Amino acid sequence: MTQPTSSSPKVLQGRVIRGGRAAGEALVSPEPISFLGGVDPETGVVLDPHHPLQGVSIADKILVFPHGKGSTVGSYTILRLAHHGVAPKAMINARSEAITAVGAIIAEIPMVDLIDITQIHTGDWVEVADGQVTVCPVNQ
Repeated sequence: MTQPTSSSPKVLQGRVIRGGRAAGEALVSPEPISFLGGVDPETGVVLDPHHPLQGVSIADKILVFPHGKGSTVGSYTILRLAHHGVAPKAMINARSEAITAVGAIIAEIPMVDLIDITQIHTGDWVEVADGQVTVCPVNQ
């Protein structure tokens, strides 16, 4: 599951929101994400024209962001992402809130919070194993 890296991996410990294991490339957003209207539930592409990830797909990534925002229907948008096969493999938050947590739980997406997300960069290889997050940095 681990991809080779020239840097030593970092191990971060967080709180399990939805248990599980996943590994993949990190996609990091410095800004919160609104799933309802902000992400296309059929393609996984960020639609919000004011978001730094606008035009980028979250599908099959380890999605790292501070927290979610917006309507409670965002939880069902996360479920729709999973239904269409374009959900992230896992989600990591600095501090989760109810919308994203419920979405991860009902969509069965591993999710961890209380993580220092500044330790993860887009392109890093990340493994989530319940509350443990292992980050293999890319060459910087």
